[in-house]
Amino acid sequence: MGTGSATDTGTGPAGRTGRSGRPRLGFGLIGPRRERHSVPLDQLGALGLPVGDDGVVIGVDAEGRPAVLGINRPTPYDVTLIGGLWTAQVLALRAAATGARVAVETGRAPVWTALAQAAGGGQPCVTLHDVGRVPPQGASAGSPVVVVRDCGMRPPRGRVVAGPWQSVVTLLPYLSPVAPRLMEKSGLVGVQRVSPDEAAQIGRIMNLSRGETEALSTLADGVTLWSSGSDRQFVMTQATDAETGLLGSARRMD
Repeated sequence: MGTGSATDTGTGPAGRTGRSGRPRLGFGLIGPRRERHSVPLDQLGALGLPVGDDGVVIGVDAEGRPAVLGINRPTPYDVTLIGGLWTAQVLALRAAATGARVAVETGRAPVWTALAQAAGGGQPCVTLHDVGRVPPQGASAGSPVVVVRDCGMRPPRGRVVAGPWQSVVTLLPYLSPVAPRLMEKSGLVGVQRVSPDEAAQIGRIMNLSRGETEALSTLADGVTLWSSGSDRQFVMTQATDAETGLLGSARRMD
């Protein structure tokens, strides 16, 4: 008689219909049928992307892969770097490039002035402060802060400490009497070339292997051993042309 039964199926003006004959809203028109794309399990690794953790790319590891320091965190994070000013300044520049505000606490402001003026394209994203004079930074998820403490061999206890979205990087030129305390409380420790005696002490503090300990006194300029608990990597920091023009070549001694 021109009318279908309740078991008829077809397509109405709104798309596919179900067994009741009413349109199944939201499904749209039936598209072309193609074979599903699939990859054998043993080839799945080929689909991986060379993307590491979020953070600052501080260099490359022994295999040439990017080494990333995740310093913008929702929890307090302390970093101790026993090394040169050059590496600390590269870290500060790259932290600013990720959108962090950088506050430098230093007793030698002239060596930081050019960097502070060049960073941020005219925006005051790197600020310099005398030792003990860093004001509250108001860090937040939308405006993370990295405080770089360049206060010599015996940095005083800072007024501004690590907190949510505010990391503190303490630069020590050499192993000093305060270094063991700072290293113990730090979530990340970086060590550049030191004397054999210092290497032996650091090896005991960080529980390094004999090979790692011996390597510390022979590291090339720009190479840092970064350690977070049992996770350790030797990383070569390679400056960009802009960084080299501003900071010069990699060097351990200031």
